Amino acid sequence: MRKTGEMTDRAYQTAKDRLSDRRWRLNNLYWIKDAHGRRVKFRMNWAQTALFDDLHTLNLVLKARQLGMTTFIQLLMLDACLFEPNVAAGTVAHTLHDAEAIFREKIRYPYEQLSPSLRHAIPAVSDSARELAFANGSSLRVGTSLRSGTFQYLHISEHGKICARYPEKAAEIRAGALNTVHPGQRIFIESTADGRDGDFHEFCMNARNRAAEGMALTALDFRFHFFAWWRHPGYVLAPDGVLAPEKLARYFAGLSAVGIVLTSAQRAWYVRKAMQQGDAMRREFPATPDEAFEASVTGAYYAREMARVRAEGRILGLPHDPALPVNTFWDLGINDTNAIWFHQRVGREDRFIDYYENEGEGLAHYVQALRDRPYTYGNHYLPHDVEVRELGSGLSRRRMLEDLGLRPVITVPRSGDLGTDIQAVRNALARCWFDRAHCDAGLRHLDGYRRAWDDKRGVWRDRPRHDGASHGADAFRMFAVGHRPPGPAQQFPATVGMDWDPLGAAG
Repeated sequence: MRKTGEMTDRAYQTAKDRLSDRRWRLNNLYWIKDAHGRRVKFRMNWAQTALFDDLHTLNLVLKARQLGMTTFIQLLMLDACLFEPNVAAGTVAHTLHDAEAIFREKIRYPYEQLSPSLRHAIPAVSDSARELAFANGSSLRVGTSLRSGTFQYLHISEHGKICARYPEKAAEIRAGALNTVHPGQRIFIESTADGRDGDFHEFCMNARNRAAEGMALTALDFRFHFFAWWRHPGYVLAPDGVLAPEKLARYFAGLSAVGIVLTSAQRAWYVRKAMQQGDAMRREFPATPDEAFEASVTGAYYAREMARVRAEGRILGLPHDPALPVNTFWDLGINDTNAIWFHQRVGREDRFIDYYENEGEGLAHYVQALRDRPYTYGNHYLPHDVEVRELGSGLSRRRMLEDLGLRPVITVPRSGDLGTDIQAVRNALARCWFDRAHCDAGLRHLDGYRRAWDDKRGVWRDRPRHDGASHGADAFRMFAVGHRPPGPAQQFPATVGMDWDPLGAAG
């Protein structure tokens, strides 16, 4: 800044010191629109202050809703562009509409509300619907990819949603946008959680594990920031007349057991908010990181059933019983992922003690994977395409597996009705138990198996998305439609070899 004739030396130095202090600038220079659309001066709230005080070069932000993280990150980048020359900042959103809305409301509006003297000192030389460039050589840009260019600041907004609905775009961000930022520059990846499949969950788990192990962060490591709903001072409600149902009372007791003790006003707010949000509550307003990722996934087929499995404590350390046979349920993938569930029937309980998947391997690899485990096997259930004959050998995959020693192979016929199969899985999950450690990958796939997203119409389609979750979910479907536990109820026929009677009698 330049000293004017009306400014004393002391006033000049004070103004200079203030404008050199980023915290002061953020809390005093910028105006935004609040939740009601009113023009208000920006002041960092508790969550924004905590993030500002703990900034690293690479930052992962898992959060509850309505904490103003997008606003804060945009203002931080705008401030850098205004007060530092030659800074390039970029923001990636999951749709172009959202990207332009962020630009319009979180970048251009605060710049236009600056004092005339600041805008005169740092004028915009280029202004469009997606980019604002300044005379000092700095610029801010928004988009859905931002693969080209080099950035000193990069913000990826709602990355969990991108991973859930647009896996190809998530892959592009990983290969493209993240490589536009050199070591030592700043990246912000912020989102609510949306399932345990995808880059956002993977990045968060890696960062959490490093922190738990006390490992020092390098310029290429992400720092994990989590902002729980109960830390928000505004998430309270007068408790008079608000009673927690038994399910939520157990939830509050569980939080208390891990050291999260809520006030009566916080519990009342949560009870009323949960009535509004339903299954989305734990995803949108998580109390812990694990809760955020284990909450219902948008568009997931088995969201309610998996929530019930967890609520009833049916994911735990589950021992293998060597006195009982282990059945396997497969999804075949010769040039794709091959998935196998390992199951024991104990009384009336269906226990899944293990899960294995791999890709790009031949059938011999998977038979060996079974041999490497200390199990005595019962039946091996495979989908209908196990009967397909290979063009080269003329042998079916079932015959090839049998020649490798896998017996008996039971072919689960194709029902032709995906809706019926999915309902069968939902029914089956009500009696299933899972080993937490050995079935973790398979459980992620059951959580993440979801409908495909129709971007043009903005709705979930009536068919599943083919992604990393498909194979584990399809293998589990072999259990739901093909396994017949002891007893009179038999809903689905199965074939053993080629002796299956197409009218429904098993050989």
